[in-house]
Amino acid sequence: MAQDDTRLHEADLPESGERMVEYDGPAGGWGSLQGIARIFGKEWNTPTVIETLMRQNKPKGFMCVSCSWAKPADYHTFEFCENGAKATLWELTTARCTPEFFADHTVTELCGWSDHDLEMQGRLTDPLRYDPATDRYVPCGWDEAFQAIGEHLRALDPKSVIFYASGRASLETSYLYALLARLYGNNNLPDSSNMCHETTSVALKKLIGVGVGTVVFDDLAKCDAMFFFGQNTGTNSPRFLHPLQEAAKRGVPIVTFNPVREKGLESFVNPQSPTEMLTGRETPISSQYHQVKAGGDIAVLIGMCKHVFARDDEAKLQGKRVLDVAFIEAHTHGLDEFEAKVRATPWQQIEAESGLTRAAIEAAAQVYVEADRVIGVYGMGLTQHVHGFDNVAMLLNLLLLTGNIGRDGTGISPGRGHSNVQGQRTVGISEKPELVPLDKMAEQFGFAPPRDKGMNTVEACHGLLEGKVKAFIGLGGNFVRAIPDQEVLEKAWTRMQLTVQIATKLNRSHLMNGQVAYLLPCLGRTEQDVQASGPQTVTMEDTFSCIQGSIGLRQPASANLKSELAIVAGIAKATLPSNPKVRWDEWVGDYGKVRDLIAESYPDMFHDFNGRMFTPGGFYKGNAARERIWKTESGKAEFTTPDRLSSLGFDDAPGRYRLMTLRSNDQFNTTIYGMSDRLRGIEGRRDVLLINPDEMAKAGLADGQMVWLESDAADGLHREVGPLKVTPFRLPDGCLAGYYPELNPLIPLTHHDKESKTPANKSVPVRIRA
Repeated sequence: MAQDDTRLHEADLPESGERMVEYDGPAGGWGSLQGIARIFGKEWNTPTVIETLMRQNKPKGFMCVSCSWAKPADYHTFEFCENGAKATLWELTTARCTPEFFADHTVTELCGWSDHDLEMQGRLTDPLRYDPATDRYVPCGWDEAFQAIGEHLRALDPKSVIFYASGRASLETSYLYALLARLYGNNNLPDSSNMCHETTSVALKKLIGVGVGTVVFDDLAKCDAMFFFGQNTGTNSPRFLHPLQEAAKRGVPIVTFNPVREKGLESFVNPQSPTEMLTGRETPISSQYHQVKAGGDIAVLIGMCKHVFARDDEAKLQGKRVLDVAFIEAHTHGLDEFEAKVRATPWQQIEAESGLTRAAIEAAAQVYVEADRVIGVYGMGLTQHVHGFDNVAMLLNLLLLTGNIGRDGTGISPGRGHSNVQGQRTVGISEKPELVPLDKMAEQFGFAPPRDKGMNTVEACHGLLEGKVKAFIGLGGNFVRAIPDQEVLEKAWTRMQLTVQIATKLNRSHLMNGQVAYLLPCLGRTEQDVQASGPQTVTMEDTFSCIQGSIGLRQPASANLKSELAIVAGIAKATLPSNPKVRWDEWVGDYGKVRDLIAESYPDMFHDFNGRMFTPGGFYKGNAARERIWKTESGKAEFTTPDRLSSLGFDDAPGRYRLMTLRSNDQFNTTIYGMSDRLRGIEGRRDVLLINPDEMAKAGLADGQMVWLESDAADGLHREVGPLKVTPFRLPDGCLAGYYPELNPLIPLTHHDKESKTPANKSVPVRIRA
């Protein structure tokens, strides 16, 4: 563990008068530049790296390997953020994880290393096979690996094999990966969205007919109010801070609901502004910031809707309306039941469940009432709850009341995570056959696609525990580290007959091996991908449903790497029978032919794909709900009437807390760049338990005391994580926070959103053991 130099700052919380950990600067500014330099030292400012960063997120450049934020047509000189730069530098590292490294270390030994230390070994250079006799990875040839994988897959029941995708692979690779799974015989295509925004995909698909947000980048400059729920812009999508700063400067109120005070939504110094960098002049971002209790968003939104109805009642007396009656009558269904529920819900219950006062909620709602064009932004703070569906549905309800879907400057905007996680779903990475044009694909490729539902992430984990899952193919990611109930599932992992991991760097999932295991190194997105027809382009989809081309120019980390697409094709050729309509070698040789296939499968979205992929800002794939075309059962947008005020899925009890898992500023998903969480004022360690001083006093805890967390799921299983350092932090009463993925062992596999099975990481029942 790194030396603990956690900085403490005085803050103005409660009665106890205790000091709290807090960052005393803004997001951005010199801190962001220092954060990059601290991680990468001299390596970050070499000519090669600078030239690469200058091409990041620009037309004919390469698209960021981190988050899925927009790549605008009117781009900045530096179109990358601190975390995007870290992700790029992480890939461009000069460190190499060679066969010699694995000769020196057993897998058992490496299991004791931290996530950070494993990835610090650098880029994988050669295909590897796990040798159980020596407990080491040993080098193997590509043909050897493909033939062995194919032999084992042919011997297995196709329904027992999982094809997982992390959200990073290109549209071309994703399309062929999904095709491989279906030609093989299953729809077992879970992906990383199952663990974060599957709630979005399920809720929005059911309620407005599309499984993605309705906002496009240009809407951000046209709205006159924004509402944020459970989204940490400063860490998860820092380039969003530029349009937020512009909105704040033009007087747009930005109202935030989040249990955690996140600096990115409080203040910002633009690193691209010489004046701001020299003067330190900050732009306040949120005009209101409300620390709702974890699980209290349904109550907040019912309170806001209650205020909207009350103001509408007053307006009617003057012959006016607050509600968009014409929109509601023409485009929605279910208002009467929803309105009756809202009006009947007493403010006392709303205040109790939300942890906020009526006055605070009404102040936020009045901003909504006075605005004409509103955007609702949300993140996993809404989706990762047992009743996350209701969270998303309630935000949509609010927007529907005044017609804030389907007009310029309006809409619902989930902040998607990994760089192509949304795009993978678009081109067929889905366990749900109804979301894929199977009839068209049957015609294209001359086969009968499986029509039964496949396994999502939670179902795949249950299948593993039950012995139904026999093999796992991982297209990127760190699946074992990202899932709930890690320790239970790690023990079951080794019972599989085959595990295959496709990756750029070593992580913990590569140390959990089946009876036969291969670790296959691939090119990174920054690197040249040269095939038979020459240098290749790949594409991805951003959070606003725009498609962009990406070209890597750096020399590959090793001459023995293959592209993700070539690896998928190699496995497919070794596994599947010959089919004259399935031409793997031809597709590997020219990715443009894969894009032609995508355009044939999805003509409405991808027509003239090759001709449009370098459109500045990307080409828009379209969104029916944005056009007020509702592909729902009723043919209209649906109001949802919740039967609860809390999204927790469990009751409060003496000694029980609501745990939220968080990512640090030095982290992207399970990748840990360093031990700094600068924007929260935490330095040098990750084994912390964040709790407010009043709760510390009630529990008899001291600042710096080491404690354990225990699961309080009441399912008969003992789960614990510790020791953790008690750290005073500004949180609502009854709430705790700590880092993902270290606290994942506390989350039961059964603790997930009821509709989508998204793990409920943002409200986990736990107890503190001193």
